[in-house]
Amino acid sequence: MQQKKKRERWIKTRHKIITAVLKPFLGTYTRWKFGVDVKKFTEQGDRQYLIVMNHQTSFDQFFIAMAFDGPVYYIATEDIFSLGWLSKLLVWAVAPIPIKKQTTDLKAVKTCLRVAKEGGTIALAPEGNRTYSGRTVYIKPSIAKLAKTLRLPVAIFRIEEGYGIQPRWSNTVRKGKMKAYVSRVIEPEEYKALSDEEFFDILEKELYVDENVLSGTFTGNHLAEYMERAVHVCPDCGFAKFESHGDIVECKSCGKQIRYTATKEMVGVNCEFPFLFFGQWYDYQSDYINGTDVTKLTKEPIFTDVANLSEVILYDKKHTIKNNVNISLYGDRVIIGDILTCRFDETSTITVLGKNKANIYYNDKVYQLKSDERFNALKYVQIFNRYKNIKEGNEDGKFLGL
Repeated sequence: MQQKKKRERWIKTRHKIITAVLKPFLGTYTRWKFGVDVKKFTEQGDRQYLIVMNHQTSFDQFFIAMAFDGPVYYIATEDIFSLGWLSKLLVWAVAPIPIKKQTTDLKAVKTCLRVAKEGGTIALAPEGNRTYSGRTVYIKPSIAKLAKTLRLPVAIFRIEEGYGIQPRWSNTVRKGKMKAYVSRVIEPEEYKALSDEEFFDILEKELYVDENVLSGTFTGNHLAEYMERAVHVCPDCGFAKFESHGDIVECKSCGKQIRYTATKEMVGVNCEFPFLFFGQWYDYQSDYINGTDVTKLTKEPIFTDVANLSEVILYDKKHTIKNNVNISLYGDRVIIGDILTCRFDETSTITVLGKNKANIYYNDKVYQLKSDERFNALKYVQIFNRYKNIKEGNEDGKFLGL
């Protein structure tokens, strides 16, 4: 009988070597670039952990690397595994754990179990998204089940003032102060005695951060630029397009101009603006969408864009289908030129990747829309989820995908 081939280990010696070599350089750069004070987790010892963090900046994973000794195996969304040779290099060097965004991915859970059994420390952002609003966003309750399955001590890693330093909608990193640290360790003996709901409640509260407060200054140029990646509802006009320059964002329908300041406060330039912080505007936008029956908005597009269309071959590469395609977003579908109509009834999910790419999971394929720097991918996610809530009989549901 042919002997079964032994499975190759996920954890490699090179991961430890690469981490040790790169950490001093990345640490120096990260402290300089982000003004971050990372508190070393001196209680780590020789133990492995499940690290859960709130997600504020594009460098959050490096803050964890600075706080913990040895390699950390990060759960990462599929987009970084579809970059050809660069993805292959990342997999070889640090072996991130792939997961399909906004879905229940049993394969990812099995990989986590494998890494845990081999003695690895695992890290993830249970939000699955960087915050647009400055608040910790929706966390799937399944994080409690995952932690109980892995049976590792859970290290809560809090990142504070990261939104002030680098809002998700911005291209710039502002000068200011932020911090990152392990705020609590929850031992297996402690959460084993809790129900999944009780454990999840603790995790959710420990990870919650709200940056919509006065908490120092975050200076730089172009403070408001690319805010239109995150806003598509005007307090006066409803659904609208915006454009930003310098520290001012403007509604292209009514001409309302709002200044974003170094204290994170928002001030009307040629108008009275009802929101002091961006998170309040974001909440108003969500409430507006949740108060709209988008199933009736099917005659004329709510928004139009021009974007490049690609098919994402998961964990491999992206294949360009066509550049500069006209995109029309309706209340029940996305029409992509004369190439494709993605009806929401046949779409499993729509997600935002990075600052402003949209992935559409339509039938058994994944399509990506990538446009210019002012493209707002968030509106596709929010309108799709509003449609789904209504069609599923959950018209009072508030969750819009992030």
